[in-house]
Formats: sequence, structure tokens, C-alpha cells
Amino acid sequence: MLVLMLSVVVLLVIGGCVCVFWAARGDAPRWARGVAKATLLGSELARSSNRNSPSQNGGDDSSSGGTD
Repeated sequence: MLVLMLSVVVLLVIGGCVCVFWAARGDAPRWARGVAKATLLGSELARSSNRNSPSQNGGDDSSSGGTD
């Protein structure tokens, strides 16, 4: 069941990327431009949530500017 859900998500992502490419070419129908806008909005939301999340190293900033 999990494999089925993940494959559906992957197919939706691939379809969204195809619509973004198609819309960027300029000859996409209105529904494809709508899917492209939704895909780009989803990617921006994912990026912003990734920026606002705490760092993956447990909040330790030792990796930036440390001495060797």
C-alpha cells in the first residue's frame, strides 16, 4: 500500500514538472498552466518550510567557522 501511495506521489511530481516545462515553452493549454502554477507554489512552500526548520545537526553551529 505504501509503495502504491509513493508511486502516485512520484507520478504527480513528474506530471507537475512536465507541465512547468510545457508552460515555460509558451504553448500550454490553460489547465497545464494552472498545474504548473500549483507545482511552483508547492515547491516554494517546501523551500520556505525547509528554511524555517531547525538545523539538522541538533542546533549546533560548529560546522560554520570552526577551527581545524
